[in-house]
Amino acid sequence: MAYQPIEDYGIIGDLHTAALVGVNGSIDWFCVPHFDSPSVFAALLDDKKGGRFKIAPTTEGATSRQFYWPETNVLITRFLSTDGVGELADYMPVGTAARSSHGHHRLVRRVTCIRGTMTFRMECSPAFDYGRAEHTVSINSHGAVFESPDLKMALYSPVPVEQAGGALSAEFTLEEGQVTEFVIGEIRCDHDDAGCVNNDDPKELFQQTVDYWQSWVAKITYKGRWREIVQRSALALKLLTYEPTGAIVAAPTTSLPEEIGGVRNWDYRYTWIRDAAFTVYGFIRIGLTDEAARFMEWIEARCSELNPDGSLQLVYGIDGRHEMPEEELGHLEGYRGSAPVRIGNGAAKQLQLDIYGELMDSVYLYDKYGSPISYDFWNHLRRLIDWVADNWQREDEGIWEVRGGRRHFVYSKLMCWVALDRGIRLANKRSFPADRDRWLDVRDEIYEWIQDKGWNEEIGAFVQSEGSDALDASNLLMPLVFFMSPSDPRMRSTLKAINRPLNRGGLVSNSLVYRYNPEHAPDGLAGAEGTFNICTFWLVEAMTRAGRTDKAMLDEARLDFEQMLGYSNHLSLYAEETGLHGEALGNFPQAFTHLALISAAFNLDRAMGGNGGGG
Repeated sequence: MAYQPIEDYGIIGDLHTAALVGVNGSIDWFCVPHFDSPSVFAALLDDKKGGRFKIAPTTEGATSRQFYWPETNVLITRFLSTDGVGELADYMPVGTAARSSHGHHRLVRRVTCIRGTMTFRMECSPAFDYGRAEHTVSINSHGAVFESPDLKMALYSPVPVEQAGGALSAEFTLEEGQVTEFVIGEIRCDHDDAGCVNNDDPKELFQQTVDYWQSWVAKITYKGRWREIVQRSALALKLLTYEPTGAIVAAPTTSLPEEIGGVRNWDYRYTWIRDAAFTVYGFIRIGLTDEAARFMEWIEARCSELNPDGSLQLVYGIDGRHEMPEEELGHLEGYRGSAPVRIGNGAAKQLQLDIYGELMDSVYLYDKYGSPISYDFWNHLRRLIDWVADNWQREDEGIWEVRGGRRHFVYSKLMCWVALDRGIRLANKRSFPADRDRWLDVRDEIYEWIQDKGWNEEIGAFVQSEGSDALDASNLLMPLVFFMSPSDPRMRSTLKAINRPLNRGGLVSNSLVYRYNPEHAPDGLAGAEGTFNICTFWLVEAMTRAGRTDKAMLDEARLDFEQMLGYSNHLSLYAEETGLHGEALGNFPQAFTHLALISAAFNLDRAMGGNGGGG
């Protein structure tokens, strides 16, 4: 089997972990029991060794389509052939449906023949611990049990299975109207019978899962022009939420490449402090205050664990752990030969000063639109802001986590300004005790540093770092965080410079935006990368804000936004990047991108006179 394009996948999950399902009916990525647990199926990273769980018609030439059951994360793959029409409904039980499984994480594959007659083939070949662990297979009357040293899984099969090594297969034929169901799940008990993962009424389990998602979507208050797109982004973000702590993973995958055959392959199954501001802002804007509150609880817990000097780590495990040692899995070839495959993330130990601004912005927004923060939380934040006042002049690795040495990144200074500014605003609004005079002095000092050393008069734009002539898309956030007026001549000039094609010194390729040009701003890594989807949405929002006094700019923002929607996959999902041929690159789906989409859609709709709701 060949590798499926990254964009040919949909995602399902149960708020603890997630699986990717290809349009060919193959589950090629699934980690159990949590997002950052070792994989059970990882054909996405090694077609031969990774393991998969595939159900598809045997008819040669059958085609397929994928869509979500309306307003849910239940994924439907429809197969069309000369013999008939079949459907595969994939989901993981959540809410009431999940509670009936007593904490076991289950994946349900419901097969239906819609028209005619269809013969299917089921292949289940797990590869535990990223394909490193051996496992045994025990076939029983309900299917089979797979057991590895650290994990036991059961496959419920309604039809007899055949064993070949550590894999199972079966063929079965369904007539029009017939339905059957396969279930694979984790076993935490002593049962050696696969029946324990399928102890519910199938219709009831399906309906409970549908009801959960539709009830959740009903809480979304956005009613603007792009309602369905925003809802789908919100549903994707909810799938990336780790329910026990409220944390959100950056993506559910690891090592999907930023360049096919390249080395820019990273593990995104963790939670970045940087995402906090965008997450809280995005959720609050569309009425999801409960989700914003849960994530804020996770943030507060991390702020109570500051380093001895008052600083914060930039990325944590979904359970709050601090250690994520980076490791290369040399036995896996990587997606389409893109090695190395990495687990863990060494960036956790980098210095990235921007995280403090993003964190303080999220707290300020939550205190304003969610719920007032506590005095104890404020005391942790005071210590953190004091650290920023003492350390903002240091060089760091920056938002893009470069591995070519520290620099004075303009965006890092910008976010240090945000940290102090939001700290001052919050202290004044809540009458909290604070070293206001010092914070004000440092805030103003940072402002002047950015205007003096972050501005390049020759190219007429804010640049990536002090002394550089390279542009950086992160500076598009200046008007979004209220550092600059969107109509300020310097901001408009920066916007104009970034909005030029790459071959004319800009960062844009047919409305898609690169984060920077590695040729002008070396980042210490070999190879190239695609356009960054989040940066395109930042450009849209920056133009939207400038468009309040310039209708032509607003029209361009809408056109760019609509064009960007055309680069999502068939399920309105985005990876981190878009390649030269419109293909998805990088980990998938990416939370950051969907958060930026929600923000751009909300503000663009409002600028165009919409009343889409959402606070």
